Amino acid sequence: MASTYTTNLRLTKQGDGDNPNTWGEVLNNVISLVDEAVASYTTVSIGSAATVTLTENQGSQDQSRSAILEFKGTVGGANTSIFVLIPNTPKTYAIRNVVSANTTATDAVILRVAGNTGVTIGSGSGYYITNGTSVFSVVTPTGTAASRNVGVCATEIPDTSLADIRYVPTSVSSSIVAEKTFTASVIFTSAVRIEGNISVSGAVKSFITTLTDAASIVVSMNTGNNFLVTLAGNRTLAAPSNATTGQTGSIYVVQDGTGGRTLSYNAVWKFPSGSAPAATSTAAGVDLLVYNARSATTIDAVMLKDFKI
Repeated sequence: MASTYTTNLRLTKQGDGDNPNTWGEVLNNVISLVDEAVASYTTVSIGSAATVTLTENQGSQDQSRSAILEFKGTVGGANTSIFVLIPNTPKTYAIRNVVSANTTATDAVILRVAGNTGVTIGSGSGYYITNGTSVFSVVTPTGTAASRNVGVCATEIPDTSLADIRYVPTSVSSSIVAEKTFTASVIFTSAVRIEGNISVSGAVKSFITTLTDAASIVVSMNTGNNFLVTLAGNRTLAAPSNATTGQTGSIYVVQDGTGGRTLSYNAVWKFPSGSAPAATSTAAGVDLLVYNARSATTIDAVMLKDFKI
């Protein structure tokens, strides 16, 4: 009876009466191949070819039987994606990916069975399985948290080093329960809500937003706290939009080079004794309207007048 091979690891199954003088040698070879399948470390170089097919031999040493694979080389030069093809039989692989990428956002090493989609191999070390058709990531690669999407906890749970503990999940809501120190500028591009006391040891800086001069001057309090408008005619200060209770700030009211411009006020603006102030009328005159939002529709204000250059 002729020898055959096992389906998944391609090990020699000796037929009855085969290899009478070399039976032990063949068996030792099978044991060596089992050893490779359990603990062998194989390095695979990639870079120039768009597809790298791992060797697959019946009854002899190959790449795809190895338990641990290391991918090295580069991706992103000749090919933005490099496909590593594995046999269409069930198998597990521990993979260390040290491939250099020219553009990490687009360059990828993809492990797949021929004819199927496959899975992108992340930077670092990970564990992958195949059912002979599809490939699945079992353990997310352990690259630094700086390059991992650690907020998607259902699929992205990397090992965390001491250096990574400083990172906070960015794609989901989370609570910071201990003090954090920022040693560089922090930029927020949407609203920030702070519930609790604020202690500031340095300067708090606020920009002055220039308002568009028009017959009705509209202040959007979403754009800042401090504003400036130059009057080029008789104007009305309209009800501000997006006012929040407790919001404070100021509005510089500047006369143009002609002067004599008047400023009236929407009813939401409230002044001491109910008396609306008149703006300084001299050319290039500067007044400062200081306000505090009692509510979104009631803005208390006082005017400090006639600042001199």
